[in-house]
Amino acid sequence: IPIIIGGSQDLTYSMYRAYDELEQMVNLVAIDSKFDFGKEDEQMSSNSYLSQMIIDEPNNLFNFCNIGYQTYYNSQEEIDLIEKLFFDGYRLGEVSNNIALAEPVFRDADIVSLDLNAVKSADSGNFVSFAPNGFNGKEICALARYAGISDKVSMFGVFNHHNSRQESILITQIIWYFIEGYHYRSKEYPFGSRENYIKYSVPIEDETLVFYKSDRTDRWWIEIPFVSNGNNKLKRNTLLPCSYEEYLGACNQELPERWWKAQRKNVL
Repeated sequence: IPIIIGGSQDLTYSMYRAYDELEQMVNLVAIDSKFDFGKEDEQMSSNSYLSQMIIDEPNNLFNFCNIGYQTYYNSQEEIDLIEKLFFDGYRLGEVSNNIALAEPVFRDADIVSLDLNAVKSADSGNFVSFAPNGFNGKEICALARYAGISDKVSMFGVFNHHNSRQESILITQIIWYFIEGYHYRSKEYPFGSRENYIKYSVPIEDETLVFYKSDRTDRWWIEIPFVSNGNNKLKRNTLLPCSYEEYLGACNQELPERWWKAQRKNVL
């Protein structure tokens, strides 16, 4: 698996374009305090690369998820745009309070792009671009391990390094945890057979949600149905990683938000 150490985070765009020849939809997860939308006609940079991904053809970006955004760094228009595009965003406080919330997100990612500015300066040693708030060292390493343990992640990048000794030490530990996670990959979906899963059908409103639970790791997935008469971006029934809490919510007639967004993106 390529591990890229940057450099500016707009290298993520090149990582994304590397999937063009595979002719597949790509899921990107960015650990970042900002969404990195640029203004119209702005030259691509670490603060605007996401706009280029959305605009440029071929458009293979199925989902973008931001982990750890800080509201005061992002305009309300940008936050609204994330919702309008059916992308996902998790605030810093949400993830810090429950780091396991991010695990299903990484399990569905092809590319993980980590902006070191998402780590607070007290833990990163970066006082060039001072960040009073952000993930601590333990949290950022836990997220890197989730990225490594994901069977689907095929490219991992660490960007916006300010060339300090303290930050270099943190990067080595981030990569160590990513490699440790990779060592513990379980080769489950999409590589394994569904025969090794327990299937649960949950009627909710006018839908029947189909969940799968691995009998090996106790991890959960939910099925995104293939709409035969629609313009599907996904070419078959697909399993979306989810949590046990989302299954319990569905049992209480709560529609999982990530499932709803994925289904909307699939047919638009």
